[in-house]
This record gives sequence, C-alpha cells and structure tokens, in this order.
Amino acid sequence: MAEDSNLKCIPVLDMQEIDDPEHYKKLREASEEWGCFRIVNHKIPASLMLEMKKVVKDLLDLPMEIKKRNTDVITGSGYMAPSIANPLYEALGLYDLGSPEAVQAFCSQLDASPQQREIIETYAQAIHELAIDLGRKLAKSVGLVSDLFKGWPCQFRINKYNFTPETVGSSGVQIHTDSGFLTILQDDENVGGLEVMDKSGVFVSVDPCPGTLLVNLGDVAKAWSNGRFCNVKHRVQCKEATIRVSIASFLLGPKEAAVEAPPQLVDSQHPRLYVPFTYEDYRKLRFSTKLQAGEALEHVRTHSC
Repeated sequence: MAEDSNLKCIPVLDMQEIDDPEHYKKLREASEEWGCFRIVNHKIPASLMLEMKKVVKDLLDLPMEIKKRNTDVITGSGYMAPSIANPLYEALGLYDLGSPEAVQAFCSQLDASPQQREIIETYAQAIHELAIDLGRKLAKSVGLVSDLFKGWPCQFRINKYNFTPETVGSSGVQIHTDSGFLTILQDDENVGGLEVMDKSGVFVSVDPCPGTLLVNLGDVAKAWSNGRFCNVKHRVQCKEATIRVSIASFLLGPKEAAVEAPPQLVDSQHPRLYVPFTYEDYRKLRFSTKLQAGEALEHVRTHSC
C-alpha cells in the first residue's frame, strides 16, 4: 500500500456559498475525484458540537452492562464491543435520527439524563436536516432536482478508540468504505488518525480542524450516481497514546425502494452499472461476505459490465 502523503489535502466547501453554480461544480468534482470533502460555515452551532462531544464521552464511559442495552435495530446498528478485527474500537449506535421515538429509545437504553436527552435530540435533528440538504445538493451537482432523500433513514454511531503507548502505529479501524449514501463526521478536534485513500491508492491524513465537518460518500452514492461518485476508502490509525472520540452520522438509503441510478444518469455513454437493490439487502451482503471496502458492489454489477 502506498505511503501516507502530507502533500495533498481534501477539498473544502463553504456551505454559505455552495448554491453558487461554480460551487456546485466544485462539489461534483470533490465527489467524483475524492468521494469526501470538508464543509465549513454549516448550520450546526459550535456550542452544540462541543456539548454533544461531552455527552458522547460520558456515554462511552458507561459500564459495559449499560452499553450492552444499546441493541441492534438493523444489523450492526447497536453497541459494538472491541473485536478481533478492531480491538481498539467500540461504538454506540442510534438508528433513524429523524424519528423522535427512536432517539428517545436510545436515550432510555443508556439512562441518559434530561440534559443529555435534550442535547442528543437537538443534535440528531440538526444533523438529519443537514444530511438531507447535502443529499439534495449532491443530486443538483449532477443536474437533478430531487427530494428523493427526504424519506431515507439516518443512523449515527459514536466511536471511541482506546489508544495506548503499545498500540501506536497500529490500526484503530481497518480499511473500509461506508455502505450508505453519505456520512457526516464530527471528528475528534484534538486527536488525529483518520486517513482517506485518493484515486492513486495513496492514504492522505485528514488532520483535526475544529468546527468543521467531514463528508464521506459511500457505496450507495456510487451505485445511485451510476459510478460517477467515488465511495472513499478510509481507515483510522493510532498516532498517539490517547482516547480518540468521533461522531459519524450516516444517510443510508431508502427503507423499502430500490437503490438505482436515475434515468437521467444513464445513456449510451454511461450504461447502467448496477442492478437495482435494496439498501438492507446490500447491508446484509456486506456483513455476510465480509467485503467491507466497496468490493461488495461487484455482486450487484449488471451482466453487461
């Protein structure tokens, strides 16, 4: 694997200027060339991000018996304990950010205080709205006006990496792509380690940048865009002996309808690359095959490809 490059930086997009035609072009280029970009001047208040980070740390410090109450709604959506594949990593999950009932159930599982509940509810609503807005903007960047993403569920995962002096230089989370459409990441503002792979196969460090959010595109985005968007491969490396915490919010895919490229993105020069599939079937395919870095998309390629 190519060595990490500090000479490259991922694109940065200003959400206050993104409706300008030139910025839509930048959004499309970032999505096609990198599959990820940093956003600044978004609508999530810095104070809310800090408050949510504190809540996340408190929840992940709960006793194991409480964290285990965070059970799956769909495969892999609940508590994830350290494993053989990712021994330094654990996470709590909330499926369907847009559902007040789901948010309340998550809070009840973990005995969240009234103040913690309020912060989680406010953050979940704000991130859900941002994810839907980003979906619309990504569609517009390829010439489509669509509310398609409005009914898609979001999931968030709060992550903790237990880095120690003995683990410096090792992997916190192995190389993977995200299975859904897009991910909004509130990364640790103090502790680095996230790396994304560019199209040449070089890993590029994504250094902490307080107040910003990182957007990654996943497998569903690549299929929906008929191969135009890049499903970025990424990993987390242990760079220093300290606890690292992040919050990842995923816009997944339609609950029941099939994921397929819109007709406007299919023509003689761009034949349809993937057969229609449901997000849940694809999610199960990734889990059953253990193909976590985008390879599972080969199982839904059209016969003509």
